[in-house]
Amino acid sequence: MYDLIISDIDGCLSPEDSSPMNLEKLALIAQHNQLAFRQGDRPKLTLCTGRPIAFVEALCRVLQNRDIPCVAENGVWLFDPRDNQYSMDPSITPDQLEMVHAAERLSLEMFQDQGVTLQPGKSASVTLYHPDPEVIHGVIPVLEAEFAKREWQFRVSPTLFYINCDLPQINKASGIDHLLVRTNIDPRRTAGIGDTSSDLAIADRVETFGCPANAFAEVKAAADFVSQFEQIDGVLDFMQYLERQSDA
Repeated sequence: MYDLIISDIDGCLSPEDSSPMNLEKLALIAQHNQLAFRQGDRPKLTLCTGRPIAFVEALCRVLQNRDIPCVAENGVWLFDPRDNQYSMDPSITPDQLEMVHAAERLSLEMFQDQGVTLQPGKSASVTLYHPDPEVIHGVIPVLEAEFAKREWQFRVSPTLFYINCDLPQINKASGIDHLLVRTNIDPRRTAGIGDTSSDLAIADRVETFGCPANAFAEVKAAADFVSQFEQIDGVLDFMQYLERQSDA
């Protein structure tokens, strides 16, 4: 049996755009978690996402996660619901935080006229947004060149509507490492699900990796299970797959 499912949010549990979340299907996962905590007969589900920590804390509570830390901001933060604590990755330095703030200012100066905005609430990364994927993806080579010119070390990766600029030692895998140490969960008893390139870091850490039908091609290629359903329907389908695997 698996002890833990580690799930991305955007493109998995909810749409990446501003569309409403499917509350009825989130409630199914919340009910699953309630039974997991009460009966100990199924894996608990926690979160691993690039979203800011306040967003993650809110969804953690919605999903009835009582004691498994959540990874936020692509590994920058752990939120621990057991004691309401927020822990930043200890490898992040003051100089790197200054670099992040400078990169935020530069990004606004360069791309604000194109309608590009910053996702608020980030502490040690920079996330740019535009509703047109062609516009936001067109920013990447210019941004990477400017970072290189200043010798700023960022890992730049796209989703559908966002560009994430993360510190080189920080990713979802490093966040999961901290999560597993804190909980003493065996990684061989974990599963994970994601849809974009940053979620390949989840695949690197879990025993079984799945993705919804809307996942990037390279994510599907790395998955043990590819659902025929999109987003949260794909997550629920993956959870049923894991249940069948446990029963086999």
